[in-house]
Amino acid sequence: MTALTVTLALVATIALLLRWQRPAWYWMSFGVVFAVVRILARYASVMDACGLTVPPSRWRLALARMTGRPIPDSRAPRILRLRPTRTGLVLRLKLRPGQDAFDFSAASDRLRHSFVMQNVTAREIRSGVVELRMTGYDVLKRVQMPAAARAGVMRVPVAMREDGEVYYRDYRQTPHALNVGATQSGKSVYQRNLVAALATLDIALVGIDCKQGVELAPLARRFTALADNPDAAADLLDTLVEHMEDVYQLIRREQRLSADLPDAEITADIWDLPDHLRPTPIVLLVDEVAELALFATKEEERRRDRIITSLVRLAQLGRAAGIYLEVCGQRFGSELGKGITMLRAQLTGRTAHRVNDETSANMAFGDIAPDAVLATVQIRTDRPGTAVAGDSSGGWVRIRTPHLTLRRAVNIANSHAHRTPEIPALDAFRPVLPPLGKAAAPSTVTAPAIA
Repeated sequence: MTALTVTLALVATIALLLRWQRPAWYWMSFGVVFAVVRILARYASVMDACGLTVPPSRWRLALARMTGRPIPDSRAPRILRLRPTRTGLVLRLKLRPGQDAFDFSAASDRLRHSFVMQNVTAREIRSGVVELRMTGYDVLKRVQMPAAARAGVMRVPVAMREDGEVYYRDYRQTPHALNVGATQSGKSVYQRNLVAALATLDIALVGIDCKQGVELAPLARRFTALADNPDAAADLLDTLVEHMEDVYQLIRREQRLSADLPDAEITADIWDLPDHLRPTPIVLLVDEVAELALFATKEEERRRDRIITSLVRLAQLGRAAGIYLEVCGQRFGSELGKGITMLRAQLTGRTAHRVNDETSANMAFGDIAPDAVLATVQIRTDRPGTAVAGDSSGGWVRIRTPHLTLRRAVNIANSHAHRTPEIPALDAFRPVLPPLGKAAAPSTVTAPAIA
């Protein structure tokens, strides 16, 4: 008996230590078992308490009266599947007649407390089927990206969602995006993670960093072009617009509209071109857009109008030419002058880190998702990197990027420097850097010529 008591005490101590120091390990070893038992035992009563049951059907009531049996209880949704994950549980339910997926979304907070889970989110899988995704611990407290999160074609993992899923930045689906946040909110770390993830793809990175390049210059070996002041930025954007027009001329020549070719081979963007003709996709990262929009003299005002005009043109027309925008700033409102709201309207993706006032949150989400505005202003100051990510459809989710040191980001960029393509039109803006050591010297990749 003494040995059994000591063993149980030791197991309980280990469980408590894991829950305190390694919540992910605790969940996979102990928490998932407790959670499954708790959910299955409480399921019917919780559904009834949360108003997620339906009264018995008329034929069941009639049958009970005819046979003299008690009136049957209300029915809860039928469990189709209960699947454990590395961060929580996925509960798939078959709805009863008369139920709606919105009922489960509205009751998510009550379900979280009733099942003693960290977070519960509901989404409709198909007609009549709802999925409850529950997390067993705070996945945003200590972000650990899963090793299985792999990049795809213009799709890279950059953060962890509050429901335990990986947040991907998909440029094919959301070509242009806005990233806002106050100082020390984690905006630069988000951009650093994004560059480190994009460095592994065969694309061209173009950067505009008007803080004399302090954010992007350390990663310059992976950049095809880099501008560190407004004058250079204006020239770089003009060159990108000309490059975009050349790409459209290439697409127009290779559209293959002749009647003897099937419709599937007709193209209107670079992705349907043959591999040997496809221009290299370009991701343009703009750090602190306000530095491009502010002016004090007439000459600076003319330069500012030229910059904003080029950015608007790239945002409106760049997707089909394989040019994607990632615009960062502390604020992005109409006080930055004419053309700014027009540019913001073209940025489908929205990511808002902690902001200093509600107005800044409204600049990102006020016109598409009012609920996300409240979530943005509630981000705590002791959780840098936490953000609200959404798009123009109105959907949004809380995310947090893992902390990535600048040293590690530089190592990643340098290790993939051989992927940096040469685009002849951007040669004038190529960063001039001392050569790497012999073991790490990058080879040169030349982009397909556009002629």
